[in-house]
Amino acid sequence: MSSFQLDDFVAGWIGGITSVMVGHPLDTVKTRLQVGKGYGSTLNCICTVYRNESVAGFFKGMSFPLASIAFYNSVVFGVFSNTQRLISQHRYENPNHAPALSDLVVASMVAGLISVGIGGPVDLVKIRLQMQTQSQLAENITVGHRPLGFYEQPAYRGPVHCLSTILQREGFTGIYRGANAMLLRDVPGYCLYFIPYTFLCQWSTPDGRSTANAYSVWMAGGIAGAISWGTATPMDVVKSRLQADGVHFKKYKGVADCISQSYQNEGLKVFFRGITVNAVRGFPTSAAMFLAYELSLRAIRRNHAEPNP
Repeated sequence: MSSFQLDDFVAGWIGGITSVMVGHPLDTVKTRLQVGKGYGSTLNCICTVYRNESVAGFFKGMSFPLASIAFYNSVVFGVFSNTQRLISQHRYENPNHAPALSDLVVASMVAGLISVGIGGPVDLVKIRLQMQTQSQLAENITVGHRPLGFYEQPAYRGPVHCLSTILQREGFTGIYRGANAMLLRDVPGYCLYFIPYTFLCQWSTPDGRSTANAYSVWMAGGIAGAISWGTATPMDVVKSRLQADGVHFKKYKGVADCISQSYQNEGLKVFFRGITVNAVRGFPTSAAMFLAYELSLRAIRRNHAEPNP
């Protein structure tokens, strides 16, 4: 069997759609907590969004991730799985050989590096749209002649307009704003994502079986997601702030400046803002993603294995 397979890309695409549908409402809450002001707690943020924007507020900016994260997830899972098999083919002359810890680390890091190229623009547009409210108070704009209570109209009409506006104002590099922070988040983040998942599945698979059952996959995926997103929160805060920055003016010069200003203005606790939402959101989102991925992958391979009549 060839070490490179397209099945993982297709299954990853299905898993990506599932994860967005499950996790986007809490992702909106997470972004508001990390970037916005005045929410106080997770519960207060949820109540405020619902009161001001109704249920639709939790799904703001969802159309773009739904279309793009499917492709993004397809690439991440496809790259990870095929890199892992390529390593096994090279080291053990068997692409299906159980990977060692070092194999999983390398495959996870490669997936993290590749993910930023696709995920950077996706996250940027998603966060810019999530930060728009129906009546957005221009509290972060220092313009002396504007009276207190001035409301700024939403800067973007939708994902396409958001992306085109960023390209017009900031050029191609603008759509990768926050990419360095995303790189620092995703490379270790995917190690803490795929490695716990793989070992938890192996641990929960009974002797004599080659694959874990659906419940074990769901549980392992959820635990891996909670671990990965919980530990990635500090750099996720920095990434979110850099990407939300620049709608009307730029406050941060880069990763180091964002960390410095955030710490000086709000203290160390700012880097753990949204950690509860991240961990809680990480469980159902990743559980749904891995379950959809594994079930889809098994169905695809089962169909391939069936002989044609």
